[in-house]
Amino acid sequence: MRTVVLAIGIFLAGGPALAADDQAMPPQNAKKLSEIVAKVEKRNDFQYVKEVDWSSDGYTVTYYTTDKAKVEITYDSVTGEPK
Repeated sequence: MRTVVLAIGIFLAGGPALAADDQAMPPQNAKKLSEIVAKVEKRNDFQYVKEVDWSSDGYTVTYYTTDKAKVEITYDSVTGEPK
């Protein structure tokens, strides 16, 4: 019982999860990620999204085209336009 209480206490205190809070977050007026991905999906020869990353520079979307070319584009998080 004592071990369970200790584990719950660590979980409630945040423990390792607090490290994730130190990362930069998109601004309050940022475009929705779904809007950014929708723009990517409308690009010529789009096949599928491989990955989306966030940094202070914006959203970096990695996708592949129908001819298997890898494309990486960074979008401004507020305007939703490519940088």
